[in-house]
Formats: sequence, C-alpha cells, structure tokens
Amino acid sequence: MNGNGKRPLIGVSTYLEAEARWGVWALPAALLPAGYPRLVQAAGGLASMLPPDDPAYAAEVVARLDGLVVSGGPDVAPERYGAVREERTGPPARERDAWELALIEAALATDTPLLGICRGMQLLNVALGGTLVQHLDGHTESVGVFGTHPVKPVPDTLYASIVPDATTDVPTYHHQAVDRVGTGLRPSAHAEDGTVEAIELPDRTWVLGVQWHPEMGTDTRVMAALVRAAAVR
Repeated sequence: MNGNGKRPLIGVSTYLEAEARWGVWALPAALLPAGYPRLVQAAGGLASMLPPDDPAYAAEVVARLDGLVVSGGPDVAPERYGAVREERTGPPARERDAWELALIEAALATDTPLLGICRGMQLLNVALGGTLVQHLDGHTESVGVFGTHPVKPVPDTLYASIVPDATTDVPTYHHQAVDRVGTGLRPSAHAEDGTVEAIELPDRTWVLGVQWHPEMGTDTRVMAALVRAAAVR
C-alpha cells in the first residue's frame, strides 16, 4: 500500500481481437487473460485494463496510474525496428503496437514503474531502438502449451535483487526474442542458450522487461516489486 493506505493502481494493456466468444456472443473484444489481473492482485495492487486507444491519450492515461504492465501477445511489426517481415513472423497488430509504444514512451517520460511481459519486453526494447529475432527455436514446447525453462540472473541488476536465486524455472511461450539491445537497456537474465530473458533500464527508478509469463506461474516476486515501486511513487 502507499502512504495513504491505498493499493497502487496498475494498468495492464489488453489484447484486441476481431472476435471472442462467451455465452451466446461472438463479438470483437478487448480482453486480457485472467492471470494478469490475478497476479497484480496477489502482489497487492489494483488492476485496471487498458484497451488500445488513440496514442495521443497515452500520457493522460499513464498520469492516472501508479504503475504500468505491458502484456504479452502477437508479434511486434518488424517495420517498427527496420526489418523485413520473415516467413514465420505473425500477422501485425498495428493498433496495439502504436498504443503500447505510446504507453511505454509516457511511462519512461514520467518515470512511472514499468513491467513488460513477453511482447511487452520486446516492445520496450524496440521503443529504445533495439531489434528482435523474428523466430527462435526451442522456446515453445507445442502450440498453445506453456513450457518451463531456467533463467539465470545477471549479478548486480534490478532483476537479481528481486530474484536472487542462481536459476529460476519460469513459464515460457515465445518464438521471438531481443536481438540488438536498445539504447540504455541492460540484459539482466539469460536462458541456458544465451537468449536474453530480462532487460532493465538503470537510469529510471523501476523499468524491467521479462521474456517469460509470470502470470502463468505462482511466483509473485517480480510483480510484487513493481507494486512496491508503484506504492512509493
């Protein structure tokens, strides 16, 4: 809780789907897997969904938050980092790209605590001039099934201060990853094959991206650290 005894408000960006089904309905939907708000709540925060909007309003939205989570989802459009689309790159999500990049820019400008998860980490890297590997083998066990693999923290990083274990098994499902690291960012965890699994921005109070999906596990340490930073802010 913050100094007023209130739980910090953590905004979480959402998916935008052409059709989702519930009950008798099949309609366009802004949605979020329940693991995200549950993780925020378990970590002591209040979760608020942030569906794509006009990027011009991103700064106004972030100004009302104590912390920001940019969620996982579809591949980032390669044009965003100056690359040609490869065969195994997924279809673009242009509205999400524009909205979430604007949210990240606003959070960085105001030093709002920021956590990027999977796609969110990749967007953070792209926002700061980095590039992505468009397809990575060995990090998805089968379609629609989360796997696990160990990650190792880099000493003397924000991530290592939150999760000091020598290695930690994390829930994972991704086929893209950080290639060239963006300006000012620092890798703070790696997979056994050397893949960058976490990045952070040392010149801000609290900015972290993780390649895995903490919302699919039981370890609340990363989200709890974001919530604590949001409470201080």
